[in-house]
Amino acid sequence: MKKHSHMKWSWIFMILFLTLSVIDFRFGILGFICMGAPVYHAVRGRGKIHCSKFCPRGSLLGIFLKNISLNQKAPKFMFTRKFKNGLLILMLSVFSFAMYHAGGDPNKIAFAMFRFMSSSLIIGIIMGIVFKPRSWCGVCPMGHGTVLIDQQMKKRNPKVVFQSK
Repeated sequence: MKKHSHMKWSWIFMILFLTLSVIDFRFGILGFICMGAPVYHAVRGRGKIHCSKFCPRGSLLGIFLKNISLNQKAPKFMFTRKFKNGLLILMLSVFSFAMYHAGGDPNKIAFAMFRFMSSSLIIGIIMGIVFKPRSWCGVCPMGHGTVLIDQQMKKRNPKVVFQSK
């Protein structure tokens, strides 16, 4: 039986998230699913499987930018561990700052999440046009974070063999 890729259609979730959040920003709270899914897979020992098989943002960038991208290689420094760590720290800081200023108000949290998700998508689109369509995926803080989580999980449980089902 042939396995079908979710990447062919998972972009629909990103469009749905954006549309619903524009109609009512409280739907922005759904962004936690987008942030939580890769962490879930990493904790389960599946590494970056979310990035390669499920990610709605990666799907959207890959499908919609393939014909308008300049297809240039992104600078090598962007793929260094130092750059990815810096971007992860920056994004976590911005996110933490937004959550702190939301003060526990669900409406403000939802709007902050919508703004955060939209901003990173815009950066991904710009990178995808200037460089290759899924260039953002190579520096994505969630993808890099899942690698770090996966490495820590394997250090803590070296005898456990994780499967990427």
